[in-house]
Amino acid sequence: MKFTYTEKKDTRSGFGAGLAELADKNPNVVALCADLIGSLKMEKFIEKAPERFFQVGIAEANMMGLAAGLSITGKIPFTGTFANFSTSRVYDQIRQSIAYSGKNVKICASHAGLTLGEDGATHQVLEDIGMMKMLPGMTVINPCDYNQTKAATIAIADHEGPVYLRFGRPTVPVFMPEDMPFEIGKGIMLQEGTDVTIVATGHLVWESLVAADELEKEGISCEVINIHTIKPLDEEIILKSVKKTGKIVTAEEHNYLGGLGESIAGMLARRYPTRQEFVAVNDTFGESATPAELMKKYKIDSTAVKEAVKRILA
Repeated sequence: MKFTYTEKKDTRSGFGAGLAELADKNPNVVALCADLIGSLKMEKFIEKAPERFFQVGIAEANMMGLAAGLSITGKIPFTGTFANFSTSRVYDQIRQSIAYSGKNVKICASHAGLTLGEDGATHQVLEDIGMMKMLPGMTVINPCDYNQTKAATIAIADHEGPVYLRFGRPTVPVFMPEDMPFEIGKGIMLQEGTDVTIVATGHLVWESLVAADELEKEGISCEVINIHTIKPLDEEIILKSVKKTGKIVTAEEHNYLGGLGESIAGMLARRYPTRQEFVAVNDTFGESATPAELMKKYKIDSTAVKEAVKRILA
C-alpha cells in the first residue's frame, strides 16, 4: 500500500495546532469559542494570544454576529464549536450576517458526522455540508487527517471570504505528508487505477485507500482521489479520471442528500454522464455507539466502499 501510517490523531487536534501556528504568523487572526475550548483544542492559541481570544459562552448565534463585526475591522475571526451548533443552530446568522455580505469569517466545526460517536443523533450532524455549500460564496472544506486539517486551517487564513472548515472527534490514521501544501479547490490524486474511480472526503479517504488496497489483491484497479474542498469542486481532476475508468464511487461521512456525492453527480450530469455509486448515510439520523460500530452499521467504512465498487463493476 502506497499510504501507511505510524500514528493516529484526531483531526480537531490538527485544527488546534494550525490555529496555534496562526497566533504567531498572523496578528489579525482572532479566535472565538462557544464554551468548548478543550473540545476544539484552542488552548495553545489562548496561551500565545490571550488578547485575541473571545469566550462567548453557550451563545453561538451571538458568536457569529461578533465574528462578522470583527471581520469589518480587518480581523480574521475563527469561530469554534461543534458542527451541529456551527450550522443548523446559527444558519440565519451565517446567511444574513456572513455569507450575504461575503464576510471574511472562518467557521470551524468539530465533532462532525457519525464518528462523534456516543453523544448520539442530536449531535451527529449529517446535513452540514449541504447546508453550507448552498450558501453563495461559501467555501466548504473537509480534510482527511491531522496533517491536512492543520494545513487547511493555516491556508484558510489567507483566503478572502467565508469558509466552513469541518473536522472530527475520533483518532484516525495520519497518512498525508506533513509538508504537503494545501490548495483550496484542488483535489489530490492518491492512487492511479483503471477500473473504477473512488472519490472520497474526510474520514472516508483512509477507508477508501484500505478498500482499494484490498480490491487490488482481487485484481480490481481503483483510482483514489482525495477531495478535501467540496466547494469549489475540482471538476477537472474528477472528469479526467472518470473519462478513463467510466465508473465512479463517492464516499463521505454525510447524508447522501446534499453531500459530496450529489455535487459530483450534478457536475457529471452536466458535463460527462457517468455511472455512480454512493457510500454515504442513507437519509437517516444516527444513534449512540462507538465510531467503528456506527460506520459499519450505516455502511460508510472500507467494507462499504468495496461493496460499492463491486456493485458498479457488476
